[in-house]
Parts: sequence; C-alpha cells; structure tokens
Amino acid sequence: MELEVIQNKIHEIRGFKVMLDFDLALLYNLETRVLKQAIRRNINRFPEDFMFILNDVELNQLVSQSVIPSKSYFGGAFPFAFTEQGIAMLSSVLNSEKAIEINISIMRTFVTIRQFALNYTELQKRINEIEGQFPEIYNVLNYLVEKENNEVIIERNKIGYKK
Repeated sequence: MELEVIQNKIHEIRGFKVMLDFDLALLYNLETRVLKQAIRRNINRFPEDFMFILNDVELNQLVSQSVIPSKSYFGGAFPFAFTEQGIAMLSSVLNSEKAIEINISIMRTFVTIRQFALNYTELQKRINEIEGQFPEIYNVLNYLVEKENNEVIIERNKIGYKK
C-alpha cells in the first residue's frame, strides 16, 4: 500500500490525526457497515482517545472541504474517526491478513508524518537562530518581501511602430 494514498486519508479533527471509517473500510476492502458492526461488538476496546463519532459541525466541515460529497452520503449515520491507537486496535478486531497488512502500512504512514513534523520543528528552530545572529539581514529581507507583495503592477504603453 502506498504511503501517499494513506496520507491523503488522514485528517486533523479535534486536534487528533484521524482516519474515517469509510476510508478504512475502503482500504480493508469491507463495507463500512461491516466495519462499524465489528467495532460496536468490541466497543470496550475503543475509548474516546482511540475512536470518536463525528458531530454535525465536524461533518459539515468535511463536506465543505470536499472530503465527502454531502451529508446524505452517510444516510443519516455519523462517521467514526479513528486515532492511530484506534487503528492499531482495529487489527485485533478485524483479525485478517489483509487488515494486518493495511495496519502496518497505516502505522508507517503515521510514523512518517511524525518524522516530518519533527524535521519541520528543527528547521524552524535553526531559522530562528540564524535570524537572531543576523537581524539586519533578516529585516532587509522582510522589507523586500513586503515591498514586493505590496507593489502595484503598472501597465505600460507599448513602444514601437503601429501597423
């Protein structure tokens, strides 16, 4: 399973990086209702920090971001959102070779996202250190960027012979 495919299915909701039940069902090659039934039978394995049900506001936000076509896509049911720990727990609930294979790919994707976030934080820290060492250069660069963003493009008359 390609990491990019999985990465595109990870959303940030309530401050958690989550995957939605219909995306997971697609990856596991299951119907969403079958996935939800398995979870409801094992609901004690999914505390609030492993899985939660989206509310109306969150669902509307997903529709506005074009993650889903419309609210009617769910037929009145609200999707489940799974955190990384909830997805790991799914492998014990679904207990199939396909589920284990998909879960390994998903876990690798979450690790990649965390590594990227750490690299970004480290890069930001180094930029701040450099800015502190050369404040005059930093101020000049900011001025030039701001000036470029605020310039009005002036149309010029064409010079030359008219035909």
